[in-house]
Amino acid sequence: PVAHRPPPQHAQYGPCALRRMSVMEALELLDGLVDESDPDVDFPNSYHAYQTAEGIRRAHPDKDWFQLAGLLHDLGKVLALFGEPQ
Repeated sequence: PVAHRPPPQHAQYGPCALRRMSVMEALELLDGLVDESDPDVDFPNSYHAYQTAEGIRRAHPDKDWFQLAGLLHDLGKVLALFGEPQ
């Protein structure tokens, strides 16, 4: 069997030593990112996160974990602000 090797980014970002921030700070940082998958969008990236979470809340009011996942689903894009490709 082949041994599992984590990607190189795991060693770099896994310890969370680059920068510590709250979820709200990360959402605010995303507002400074032009998302390559949606470059023509005129509203901040955090708005998309809230919009997604709210849509899930309306459709699934009993699934708070799903609402949270909707809010957090794009947070990994913050790595683009630290030199990672989108």
